[in-house]
Amino acid sequence: MRFNKKLSLLVVTGLMAGILCSCGSNGQRRTIGSIEGAGAEQTGAAEPEITLTIASNQTSADNPYHFGLETFKEIAEELSGGAIKVVCSDGDLSEDEAELLTMLDNGQIQMAVCSPGHMTSAGAAEVDMLSLLYLFDGFSHWEAAMDGEFGSAMTDIILDKTNNKYRIMGYWSAGVRDYYGKAPITKPEDVAGFTIRTQTSGVVYDYWTSLGAEPVNIGWGELYDVLNSGGVDSAENDYTNLMLKEHHKTVNGKYICETHHDYTTRLFIMNGDFYDSLTGEQKSWIDTASLAATLQERAVTYEMMDSSKAQCIAEGAIVTDYEDMDIEAFKQPAIAIQDSYAEQNGLTEYLDMIRRAK
Repeated sequence: MRFNKKLSLLVVTGLMAGILCSCGSNGQRRTIGSIEGAGAEQTGAAEPEITLTIASNQTSADNPYHFGLETFKEIAEELSGGAIKVVCSDGDLSEDEAELLTMLDNGQIQMAVCSPGHMTSAGAAEVDMLSLLYLFDGFSHWEAAMDGEFGSAMTDIILDKTNNKYRIMGYWSAGVRDYYGKAPITKPEDVAGFTIRTQTSGVVYDYWTSLGAEPVNIGWGELYDVLNSGGVDSAENDYTNLMLKEHHKTVNGKYICETHHDYTTRLFIMNGDFYDSLTGEQKSWIDTASLAATLQERAVTYEMMDSSKAQCIAEGAIVTDYEDMDIEAFKQPAIAIQDSYAEQNGLTEYLDMIRRAK
């Protein structure tokens, strides 16, 4: 499966100049990414002024991250006329996000894709809100929140709480996560008694245990074998990632039920001190390329949801569609956990931002 979905520089520039903006934490409108360099004449530099190594932990060239990174490279190099050289790494540096962040910290790489949880351990505890399940009603709600007031607030919080260590250059998606397991489910009580591979601490643990399931910790690289041997009853992930790992072909992975419990967020980040060391022109090139990469990564993610689902079905998966699930019953315990978590951690203001974005 390959996608050839390159966004032209003209289209990206037009989108950025015309429609994409967000609210800062002080309520003022501001554009997502500078567009000052979008129409700039190329420099025709013979040698690059800076070289950026940008990385994700995903090894597949069919993964949406790959298309995002390649789009960043294309736009940054084109806008700068060669003043910026970009080297893309698809998992070959490391498949461990924590290791990639260490490389970002010590200057081995300049940009990386990572899960929000890493920002929590780096000091920005507020970002753990994104672990709450049923936080978003769909991708349009997710985009409105992440490209709006809430996303802008999180960008500021991360930069401040990590002492300028991590600057968010774009909010990417890893799709929407669904249940898959040894038997179909349509209502919460159907998963009671099942072991499920997911996060085994925090609000995710609280949610699945509230349904009577038993969360277990299994490495992503080990999960295929464990599902196939019956060592775990079920798991949860998005169509594209479970399809690329062929989990739907395992003994305990063939029943996919569209719980849509987590519209996921991934962070496209740059070291804040490195960003601040750049010239205004270099920043404008990188801002423009970052937004182009974000648009591309999302577009491929959304398209691959449908194609990955179709491939899973063609290869034997049995799917229960979202419309056939008792979603309200699945949502109720999640909403209670959201309210409790926000109140206990002083985050009600941010939860309200997300709910207002609907």
